[in-house]
Amino acid sequence: MKCPFCSYADTKVIDSRAQDDNAVIRRRRLCENCGKRFTTYERIDMIPITVIKRDGTREIFDKTKLMGGIMKSCNKRPVTAKQIENLVDDVENTLIGSGEREVDSKVIGGMVMDRLKELDEVAYVRFASVYRQFKDINTFIDELEKMLSEKRGE
Repeated sequence: MKCPFCSYADTKVIDSRAQDDNAVIRRRRLCENCGKRFTTYERIDMIPITVIKRDGTREIFDKTKLMGGIMKSCNKRPVTAKQIENLVDDVENTLIGSGEREVDSKVIGGMVMDRLKELDEVAYVRFASVYRQFKDINTFIDELEKMLSEKRGE
């Protein structure tokens, strides 16, 4: 690592500490030429995931946008912020682990619905009604009947 003070090409690491659940490593360095100390942060450089929307447009995957939609579905439900955060982290980690750089929004929506169904059925139906764009009450009833038959094991 090059010293930011004297531009000497060789520095020594004198302390390393993990931060943010081991997502970042903080290193204290010492320049062997001028003796000054400085801090560097090391993190994984991720290639962003592109989401292909229904209309064909593309945008960068936004974890906070996904979390906002899920939070609306879980409003006034017995779902904690930590559970929502874990759900979003799980979806994001699954997307990263897939190795795909472009993902259809339908895939992400399906992943969220699968996880919400396990977490809270009312939140699942709320999310599904927006995500699947329920057109009328019959579409809503069909979804509920499908859920009930799955619960009964039919």
